Amino acid sequence: MPVTVHLSFIVVLGLVVWWLVRKGGLKPSHATVAILLGFYLKGTSLDPSITSLVQSAAHVISAVHL
Repeated sequence: MPVTVHLSFIVVLGLVVWWLVRKGGLKPSHATVAILLGFYLKGTSLDPSITSLVQSAAHVISAVHL
């Protein structure tokens, strides 16, 4: 299950970045910097905290029934 959530999250974030570049005025250079920041944060001591936060948010969102 974590792989599915991870891949889905990547796809959703990719679509959000694409939409912000196209419609929201986000410059491609700013998007690139944000992506690089994510790669660098992956190798820091903040990685477990960020991963836990994202997993908790995904769990809360998946529990919401409309």
